[in-house]
Amino acid sequence: MTIPAPPALLGQSPVFLAMLAHVSRVAPLDRPLLVIGERGTGKELVAARLHFLSRRWAGPLVKVNCAALPETLLDSELFGHEAGAFTGAVRRQVGRVEQADGGTLFLDEIATASPAVQEKLLRAVEYGEIERVGGRTATVDVRVVGATNADLPALAEAGRFRADLLDRLAFDVVTLPPLRARPDDIPLLAEHFAIGMARELGRDLFPGFTARALDDLRGHSWPGNVRELRNAVERSVAAAEPDAPVDAIVLDPFASPFRPAVPAAAPEPAPAERPVEPPAPCGDFLEAVRGFEAGLLKAALERNQFNQRRTATALGLTYHQLRGHLRRHGLIGG
Repeated sequence: MTIPAPPALLGQSPVFLAMLAHVSRVAPLDRPLLVIGERGTGKELVAARLHFLSRRWAGPLVKVNCAALPETLLDSELFGHEAGAFTGAVRRQVGRVEQADGGTLFLDEIATASPAVQEKLLRAVEYGEIERVGGRTATVDVRVVGATNADLPALAEAGRFRADLLDRLAFDVVTLPPLRARPDDIPLLAEHFAIGMARELGRDLFPGFTARALDDLRGHSWPGNVRELRNAVERSVAAAEPDAPVDAIVLDPFASPFRPAVPAAAPEPAPAERPVEPPAPCGDFLEAVRGFEAGLLKAALERNQFNQRRTATALGLTYHQLRGHLRRHGLIGG
């Protein structure tokens, strides 16, 4: 039997080569692993490399994106179900965990799995047992490789990821460097993607990048990492003249003078002034009215830093009318 080659991972920067050495060291160990990295850093490629460099290389490599399915469907997708387990389950379905028996199960976005699914995964990792939806138990021999861009220890600390499952999965953790940490690899990767795109377009050769284009590639922060780089290079090659070096890197495909403007957020209304609550009635009506009027005057004075002219204007009174009201309520002398 021919041994399949592990997927190619391009790079020559020290941090990238150190990561590849880590993968080669842990791949033969038949233990669960975690692959941590930002979006677009190649977590799925690294998981495949871990599989094909392991003793399970001849077995299946089964991939599941945990974020792509709601909890009920993810449970059935992973662990299978018996006929009649729920409406529409007309026959038994073998889940992805059983399909990976003898090989590797790659769980992408594992941090999004629900607590119930995490509990079943823990049993599969710990004891090699799964329970199909509907009650049938099966035994499996699977190596689990989980991947995420989340901080799993922080999620476990917050009670949002099972700490015991994290303990089992984190036999070792491979952390992928983002593209901004390996700038020397950008021209190498860009040329690789450009040659592939030129071939796809039926061009005889790729004439290269100008110095300005390379400066643009090196100067971008690449939040989407290698996936974003590939998209930018391929669209730039497609937009360039076939026989001329690529001079313009199209980083933002949405850039246009006619791009719809984002509606400005409506300003939040100013908080309404809290109305002065009238005192609870006690005694006769006129006394209650006098108390309410005095409260209004005091509140208006406080809002205007006891400036009587501003207070009068705020209340719609003349300065002399205000002073008359204040004297009547004993709020000023004389």
